[in-house]
Amino acid sequence: MQISSILSVMSGSMVFMAFPWLAIQLTGSATSAGILVSITAIPGLVLAPVMGSIIDKFGRRITGIWIEILTGVVTLLIPFVANIWVMTLPLLIILGTIRSTVASGSGTARKSYVPDVARVAKMPLERANSIQEAVFASGFAIGPAIAAFCIGWMGIYNTFYVVSALCVVSGLFMIPIKAHEHKEDHEAEKNLFKFALEGFTILFKTPSVFIMLAGIMTLAMIYLPTEMIVLPAYFNSTDNPQGLGLLLSAMAGASVFGALAFERLARKFKYSTIFRIAMLGIAGCMIPMSFLLPYAAMIFFGFILGAAWGPLMPLLNTVIQRKIPPSMRGRVFSLEMVIWSGGPMISMIFAGVAVDAFGVQPVYMVLAGVVTLAGILITFSKYMKEINTADFAD
Repeated sequence: MQISSILSVMSGSMVFMAFPWLAIQLTGSATSAGILVSITAIPGLVLAPVMGSIIDKFGRRITGIWIEILTGVVTLLIPFVANIWVMTLPLLIILGTIRSTVASGSGTARKSYVPDVARVAKMPLERANSIQEAVFASGFAIGPAIAAFCIGWMGIYNTFYVVSALCVVSGLFMIPIKAHEHKEDHEAEKNLFKFALEGFTILFKTPSVFIMLAGIMTLAMIYLPTEMIVLPAYFNSTDNPQGLGLLLSAMAGASVFGALAFERLARKFKYSTIFRIAMLGIAGCMIPMSFLLPYAAMIFFGFILGAAWGPLMPLLNTVIQRKIPPSMRGRVFSLEMVIWSGGPMISMIFAGVAVDAFGVQPVYMVLAGVVTLAGILITFSKYMKEINTADFAD
């Protein structure tokens, strides 16, 4: 499953860099990158609750297989269309939206599958989630570096052939996995949308999970624009894709160590303490980076930021798996996908417009300040202590 995961994440992180880069290359405007990211996020936002229902109904493994293979096939549309027509921003948005529609849900399926696979492996949940997120971070670290190399070597459009191949092979590696899954049958009168609403219901009844997802919303809406709009605009202005790729890879690479450290941190600290360290550590590194320090200093603080980010996702996974009934996890994890899709959709366009109007540095500094304030408010909520207890155990 982790081989499948790293290949999938590598392909996704290549797109994470390639799409904004291509948009800015086509138009010369950071706003265009914001528009592209925001519009292509709509399918993930709309489909995520339903996708969670599909995962819980039909199974994590089979859903993950088909999503990856179909995503690989659809990705081929980008170089194919570029070879027969002149690529424009509207056309790129259409193709990106089609891809994101098909790609929605593979990561959710694997996260929901972790307790089932960990049970077969006789592995503690904390360790399994550490490995899951370390592998995710590794793939995210490798992807931008591969994308930067491919863009420089074979061009932006041919890079998507590599993305497609990674998706297909990722799906194939899910086929041999055998682990019993917790699935819930639909009642006769319950359609997928009603089934999906139960995910929202259980979330509102679990304030500890809700407050953690609020922290994730902060990062999706305020932090992600720095990686997808602000930094690409800065490095694009200096024609330095390798610099951007190396910085993103350094940040993601450091998060591998942070994710692997989660199991050990969980033995020494409460979950609420780890969450505070992660959120405030990210904010604390954004502040010096917003001054656009010399490149070596950017790498240094980016590495620390990645290390602070590392424990955050395995912690969130573990809390959801400990607080949410097994048969409903797919739907709750799908709400996390709603946040990662909906947050950027709301904020990316504004970030792009702001960068074009005011420049990279002022916008970066404002975003760093807002993340710091939100991190303080969220991590000292009265519900934080509830994430330290477990209601369900596998």
